[in-house]
Amino acid sequence: MEDQACPRCKTTKYRNPSLKLMVNVCGHTLCESCVDLLFLKGSGACPECQTALRRVNFRVQLYEDATVEKEVDIRKRILRDFNKKEEDFATQREYDDYLEEVENIIYNLANNIDVIETNRKIEQYKRENRELIQKNKTKLGKKENELEELLEIEKIEQEERRQMLLKQEMEMKKRKIREKEALIDELMFSEGDAKNIVESFATTIQATAEEAKLVPKVTEFSTGIKFRQQSGSTFLPVPKIEEGPTYSYTPIIQEIQGPSPPGWKELQTQGYITHVRAESEGERAGGFSSKIACLRALQEAMAGLYHDSSQSSGVPTMS
Repeated sequence: MEDQACPRCKTTKYRNPSLKLMVNVCGHTLCESCVDLLFLKGSGACPECQTALRRVNFRVQLYEDATVEKEVDIRKRILRDFNKKEEDFATQREYDDYLEEVENIIYNLANNIDVIETNRKIEQYKRENRELIQKNKTKLGKKENELEELLEIEKIEQEERRQMLLKQEMEMKKRKIREKEALIDELMFSEGDAKNIVESFATTIQATAEEAKLVPKVTEFSTGIKFRQQSGSTFLPVPKIEEGPTYSYTPIIQEIQGPSPPGWKELQTQGYITHVRAESEGERAGGFSSKIACLRALQEAMAGLYHDSSQSSGVPTMS
């Protein structure tokens, strides 16, 4: 995106990080400042293709390639009218031919191929299928409205459920406060034994606490997913996921037909790394160690020195 530039003022993202490129139906981009200058007199044309443009049709460029923006815009415009469904055709072949024709129309308009003839086909299709186009638009609008109504009903039910739970919690809190106040009053004004009074109220307070635990608390993630699921008037606990056995690492055993390669201790004591460059701080931070590289090189060098093909294939050799 930093290499993109406005074709009119030549400003790039590198020189102006806040540059906002906009695109219109012709597929050519302009920066926001040039768009405002272009329409100072109320009308304007594209500086590159001289296509008559409208200010309301400019939108912020989402894709790096302007031709993709143009194709997306054309696809949305064409599919608003070419909205036939599979059930509108007698055979699958007719439906496939229809889809192929739609893609050809989009391709021609996006690549400026036979634009006049393609627009003529679009207008002819609109005239011949006006009723069906309007019917499918109405059908789509009904589905969207039904979905919005369902979402609104669900939202109202969730709010009512939340209000009911809050009300139950507030009632339990008020009940606890009343019981504590009654205990204090009884201790202050009663002439009986304080220990017996506390024991008599303890049973009531404990029952209230147990009842408060039964009040379900519905907690949700930020995405709206609940921790508890409601089944009728009861709340079911979240099902627990059964985990499998833990992973057990098994070290790799390398079969070497000959003397074993040196290990970590032999690398230092026998001078294998004397002439090997030590790793830098940056390489060490990235997890690289010259000892590992040296050990691997020795193992690979010695792995094939004493290789016996007859043992690997299981066929004895003639000596």
